[in-house]
Amino acid sequence: MKHFLDINQTAPADLRDIIDGAAAMKAERLGRPRGAPDDDQPLKDHMVALIFEKPSTRTRVSFDVGVRQMGGQTLVLSGADMQLGHGETIADTARVLSRYVDLIMIRTFEEATLLEMAEYASVPVINGLTNRTHPCQIMADIMTFEEHNGPIKGKKVVWSGDGNNVFASFAHAAKSFDFDLVFTGPPTLDPEAALSGLYTTERDPDKAVTGADLVVTDTWVSMHDPQSARERRHNQLRAYQVNDALMAKAKPDALFMHCLPAHRDDEVTSSVMDGPRSVIFDEAENRLHAQKSIMRWCLGK
Repeated sequence: MKHFLDINQTAPADLRDIIDGAAAMKAERLGRPRGAPDDDQPLKDHMVALIFEKPSTRTRVSFDVGVRQMGGQTLVLSGADMQLGHGETIADTARVLSRYVDLIMIRTFEEATLLEMAEYASVPVINGLTNRTHPCQIMADIMTFEEHNGPIKGKKVVWSGDGNNVFASFAHAAKSFDFDLVFTGPPTLDPEAALSGLYTTERDPDKAVTGADLVVTDTWVSMHDPQSARERRHNQLRAYQVNDALMAKAKPDALFMHCLPAHRDDEVTSSVMDGPRSVIFDEAENRLHAQKSIMRWCLGK
């Protein structure tokens, strides 16, 4: 049994197999109606629990569709359905779910919830997002970069903005996939100290982006942030907006990514999002293919 909890907890060779498998499955679907099942049905007669303490669009749809394409069925559970850790313990919930389903994906707040679920589940557990990391997103991002611009090894990736959970998974990926990662953002929003040594910092965004192969950003605010925090973050991050002038500093063939949802003309301008170097919708689609490959890997399929 193999969990997919974080990129840095998965062997680089396995990560490469997952990316290559995702690309192969995407190629096999070319020309097929979107709702059509795959020829290969590795999840036939399998039930997958999708747990959402945090709401989601891309994670829910991509996992649900991916399971169905591979012949399986899904059981979608919200935080209100589960009351994780309130009443029944997470450990007992994991034990019970393991008697009903073959695989668990959980999108939650605290990393401790994910880790306890994995410790006590007797089926594989996948990290759909925590406040600390977002590994499925970065697997899709690596896949997207490589299908446009070839191997990511040795490339320069620049993150502009908040050193958040998505950045943390990028930092883990930089070591596993051997690319250079640069963080540019205010000191007040630096990444967690545990990531030290996995990236370099350049406070000047123009200098940071010079020669970049990929420029990435994320939303400045969370849906849970109060208005006062939103205003404070905007003031701190305004200088790190990804716009046409900033992208002009990157290589001519540099790509732009954002995991979505985006606040247009805040962290990134619409002209960049809709421009020729933006691959944000390929990136969103590749969540489906990357996660299908992750599920197959977890189940040994």
